[in-house]
Amino acid sequence: MFARQTRTRPLIFIASFMAIFLTAATGAAVDRIRISYTSPSPQHGLLWLGDTAGVFKKNNLDLEIIYMPGNISAPSLISGEVQFGQMTGALMSPVRLQGGDPVMLVSVQDMLDDRLVVRPGINKPEDLKGKRIAISRFGAASHMRVLNMLPRFGLSDKDVTFLQIGDTPVRITAMVGNSADASSFTPPDHLAPQLAGMKIILNMAELNIFYQGTGLVATQRYIAKNRDIARRMVKSYVEAIHIVRTSPELTKQAFVKYRKTKDAKQLEDAYQTLRETVKQKPYPNLESFKTIFKDVSDRIPAAKTANAKEFVDTSFLEELDKSGYIDGLYR
Repeated sequence: MFARQTRTRPLIFIASFMAIFLTAATGAAVDRIRISYTSPSPQHGLLWLGDTAGVFKKNNLDLEIIYMPGNISAPSLISGEVQFGQMTGALMSPVRLQGGDPVMLVSVQDMLDDRLVVRPGINKPEDLKGKRIAISRFGAASHMRVLNMLPRFGLSDKDVTFLQIGDTPVRITAMVGNSADASSFTPPDHLAPQLAGMKIILNMAELNIFYQGTGLVATQRYIAKNRDIARRMVKSYVEAIHIVRTSPELTKQAFVKYRKTKDAKQLEDAYQTLRETVKQKPYPNLESFKTIFKDVSDRIPAAKTANAKEFVDTSFLEELDKSGYIDGLYR
């Protein structure tokens, strides 16, 4: 009896040790990350899809996804409150130009494609002189893209009045209620004001302007200490792009959750917008950053000599690309 107990105890000890070891190893393998996004527009869909399709979990990432307006998102990234941010080049560039260290790892959009929507009675961009333009926030995409557009029609920011109002639904309400005359909307959000009687006078995509839109951003400080996490984040985005390009229904499920709609047309419009925007190999576009530098050079002198290469980190994408991983997803 005594001999049996002495043989059993080592087995129990070993089994207990292995259980503790495996639990610890499993816990250590999953990294918990906080990431912000700045808008409910479809261009943010890769992040949502990575969540709903389980892509991040597959890559041992447990994400807390937080909606933050742009004026909060960028400072939160720099302070370390969030480890990653999904934001536009126009939002992150001024931060870096003024001493911060954000860099873009993945690009979702690198061309202007907003629609300029106006109240009845305004027929062309030149008619905006003296008018009120609704924006979400100063420095946000809805503001910066209009600033880029105005000089192309002989106007400047001094010729219009910008009203900081809020996100898409609030700006539409302001236009319908005659509290604002115009606003810029990303597809497919431009369709809603049209249904309310507003009209499009400019499709910015026709201007063929390189302009760095939404992308995955982190600080160089964080990347230096957490390269494996950054690598898995980029890999997750590449895999989410593959889903977008091959599985419309799975992609739409993400929009149901995060855009809070089950309307079939709205889901299809959002899906097509994302699919047409994102590239299989989502490298940030240096020319798109240069456009932003030009736009902000009057108020941020450092923009006049900025090097676009310092605003991106493509090392993780290059690893995946050169290994054949990205091409392999589509074989």
